[in-house]
Amino acid sequence: MQSDNAAPTSRTRPTLIAAAVHLALLSLVGGHAMAQTAPAPKDGATLQEVKVIGTAETNYAAKTTSSATKTDTLLRDTPQAITVITQEFMRDQAMQNMADVIRYVPGIVTSQGEGNRDAAVFRGSASTADFFIDGVRDDVQYFRDFYNIDSVEALKGSNAMIFGRGGSGGVINRVSKTPQWNSIAGGSLTLGRWNNRRATADLGQAINDKMAFRVNVMAEDSDSFREGVTVRRAGINPTLAIRAGANTSVLLGYEHFRDTREADRGIASQNRRPYDADPSTIMGDLDNSPTWSRVNAFSALLEHDFGNGVTLRNRSRYADYDKFYQNVYASSSVSTTNDTLTLAAYNNATGRSNLFNQTDLMFSVSTGALKHKISTGLELGRQETDNLRMSGKFGFTNAATFPVSAVAGNVNTPVNFARTPTDAVNSGTSSVAAVYLQDQIELGPQWQAIVGLRYDRFSVDFLDKKGAPGTAPTRIKITDTPVSPRVGLVYKPFEAMSLYGSYSVAFQPRAGEQLSSLAASTAAFEPEEFENIELGAKWDVSDELSATAALYRLERSNVVVPTAVAGVSELAPGQTSKGVELGLAGKLTKRWSVMGGFAWQESVYEEKSGSIAAGTPVAQVPKTTLSLWNRYQFTPAWAAGLGLVYRDEMFAGTGAAKTTLPGYTRVDGAVFYQIDAKYKVQANIENLLDKKYYASAHNDNNITPGSPRALRVTLHAKF
Repeated sequence: MQSDNAAPTSRTRPTLIAAAVHLALLSLVGGHAMAQTAPAPKDGATLQEVKVIGTAETNYAAKTTSSATKTDTLLRDTPQAITVITQEFMRDQAMQNMADVIRYVPGIVTSQGEGNRDAAVFRGSASTADFFIDGVRDDVQYFRDFYNIDSVEALKGSNAMIFGRGGSGGVINRVSKTPQWNSIAGGSLTLGRWNNRRATADLGQAINDKMAFRVNVMAEDSDSFREGVTVRRAGINPTLAIRAGANTSVLLGYEHFRDTREADRGIASQNRRPYDADPSTIMGDLDNSPTWSRVNAFSALLEHDFGNGVTLRNRSRYADYDKFYQNVYASSSVSTTNDTLTLAAYNNATGRSNLFNQTDLMFSVSTGALKHKISTGLELGRQETDNLRMSGKFGFTNAATFPVSAVAGNVNTPVNFARTPTDAVNSGTSSVAAVYLQDQIELGPQWQAIVGLRYDRFSVDFLDKKGAPGTAPTRIKITDTPVSPRVGLVYKPFEAMSLYGSYSVAFQPRAGEQLSSLAASTAAFEPEEFENIELGAKWDVSDELSATAALYRLERSNVVVPTAVAGVSELAPGQTSKGVELGLAGKLTKRWSVMGGFAWQESVYEEKSGSIAAGTPVAQVPKTTLSLWNRYQFTPAWAAGLGLVYRDEMFAGTGAAKTTLPGYTRVDGAVFYQIDAKYKVQANIENLLDKKYYASAHNDNNITPGSPRALRVTLHAKF
């Protein structure tokens, strides 16, 4: 972790960005140099051994997944609500961030993340850590990109059996692009309103019949409708596939990714509503609000097919993260008498290294009339984390807050940052050793079952150094050994339809989702527990159209709450979430593609939790959400898209103010034109009717306005 703040500012253009742009443009104008015929695999061999956990589909409707079960399983036979955002849908929507994906996932809502990270509310459970890549934890707080991603999977409900700690209300897993045994040469160039500038390149080739490579590159240099907010990001991800033998394959990868921007925490509230201001209005000091992330990650996948249905897979990932953010933000609502508010400031630096290794053994056996697909495995992991927070003091008086006019826009005032006795400064090492056993049972032509159990030994060694100068640090060590069951039953009235019921449990250790919340007062308590019960139906209406429905109840327990005795806490039920989710993806006709979702959900605190009263609705959980995208292919060259996104009103926070974000309906559109076999252009219009709305929040006074009408034009090239 860098100890100083000499990070690139938001206006810096790193050398890597220039290199990435150069590579991307080369792919657009000269990629044909790569378009050679790849050597044919010998003896009819395929690259199935280097497939990653996930899906690879050619339209909006995915058919299979491995993320939910560790084995290739039809989505309709998986007893869990899963939404897959395919590469084609991401491309048609011109998706550029996680919020774009979540908008089309019923049951998950985007949270603001204080303007410096991805954040989501999964069936009423807020998280910044339930993010994975190829089934491996990717939990540091930063903004992710999709330049090297083939699809995105949202698995809802408690997921500890497969993913371990967290995953209380769901997880989001990104599936990486991998080398193919054919030539890949292409890229894209995007230009849009507010200087949206982005370029990508995707280059790959079979070196010989034993090796193939692929390189994905991205660079972005964009402004925003938010006055003064910029985004500078770049990434490069080379991968290499190796045939190490007739039945053995190796996949190696490395990614360097960097993201620099301003931490934009939106606007404050007034009279329990977002303050009525132009969407571009800034309430803070952007010059003193830089945030950046640096990621270096190495991955290795080894897979061997023993034959007779026996497969051994080992996946490793080492990732080094460096994250810093500093923000001057609205810390109060806007006064009704003089339209003023107060600002506060702090910064936070995090350094983390993750090392995970997963070993899975899959095999099939029969016991009488029953057929079993058994998976068993071991996960080992180690995470080392350093955190440092410093509070901001304003001007010559070193005041903790600073009054400003709500209409002043971006202010520029002297701020000094220094650590106070209550600021976090800690380091911690967490380790996990987990084993699991799962049996997918074919009970007969119409009945299937899945039964699984995972045992985790999760240990945290936490050194808390906060306090006044000279204060001795506090060392806390805890070890949790939770057992996470999963049971599912599937009934198939006919081959294309499945009715299912499932039960699963997840846990959250006392160190919290970011491993920095451990305290002596909570260390002795058992981990929080999340119990999910779900009933659902999945129907492949046709080969290219799928419909889903799910009814669930998610209960959170083992929440630490204060008692009537000062300084004494106890465990209590936390919150209950229940809801209905509907999904539709695929083609209604050969020319008409759709992707949509509907969710009704209700989430409340069952008992008093700290300052939160019993019966309080959970923040950022709208009762109703709806999304529906349509694409129609009028001719082989011309197509158009039209989408609608609706979100009901919701509370921004759980405080006494009960600030409410109004509901909204947003309309999006797109036009697609295939120029020739190599080039395609598309124009995406976000918020076609220029609706004023509020997209997300972090609390009652950090509210992000939605974008006004925005146009992005993208040229795709494929050689």
